[in-house]
Amino acid sequence: MSSSSLPTPSTASAVTPRLNTIPGRVIVVMPAYNASATVARTVQDIPPGSVDEVILVDDCSRDDTVAVAQALGLTVVRHEKNLGYGGNQKTCYQLALERGAEYVVMVHPDYQYDSRVIPAAIDFLKLGICDMVLGSRIRTRREALQGGMPIYKYISNRILTLIENIALGQNLGDFHSGFRAYRREVLETVPWQSNSNDFVFDSQFLAQAVYFGFKLGDIPVPVRYFDEASSINFRRSCIYGLATLRVLMQYWLRILGLTRNKLFNRQPAK
Repeated sequence: MSSSSLPTPSTASAVTPRLNTIPGRVIVVMPAYNASATVARTVQDIPPGSVDEVILVDDCSRDDTVAVAQALGLTVVRHEKNLGYGGNQKTCYQLALERGAEYVVMVHPDYQYDSRVIPAAIDFLKLGICDMVLGSRIRTRREALQGGMPIYKYISNRILTLIENIALGQNLGDFHSGFRAYRREVLETVPWQSNSNDFVFDSQFLAQAVYFGFKLGDIPVPVRYFDEASSINFRRSCIYGLATLRVLMQYWLRILGLTRNKLFNRQPAK
């Protein structure tokens, strides 16, 4: 998605997009769909003074997500048509870069992830320990299951994460987290605009980040599964799992020089 096709922020306080990095600027982005019941709790848990702006991108919700977000004083953008989870993230990251973010944190506004840990994630980035930090929901099996994670999701998460760690040479606890923090350089290098508009966007992004040599790490976040928290069903989970395995195959074909898949072409210099 090009910047020219992006929706216009709907808050009166929205400022003119900035093209240059603003030192230390932290922007939280929230890809939202039917999050009216949870977005306030997610935002209210962000430690005061830890972020400079929160951008919520609504993907044609059927509830009052936009109205609630505007009442909270967020910068709100609404898609004219549903673009999917990956398409939503593309808008989020493009806006964050245009508005001068040096650090970008993606948090699902469904309250499944604890936004209180945002400062900790940013500290890892500022110290240069990591270029990208994920929130891991699985510290122990008991904690994950007692937090409400369905057993089939736990098992599939463990299997996929193990395969991904081996294939990508990493040691992450949860490859499928909806809490992710980035240094600006990651978003300026990884060709995420070429990724899927569906859920496999996340798997593609991680494989790309590894391919370009960025340092990945994770921090523990509490597990929160409840009725209002967003979640894909069993069928979509299976499709997502197979798509993730395909991404790993594409990664290795590129590593071995057998293909020139555009997923692993560095973004052109601006």
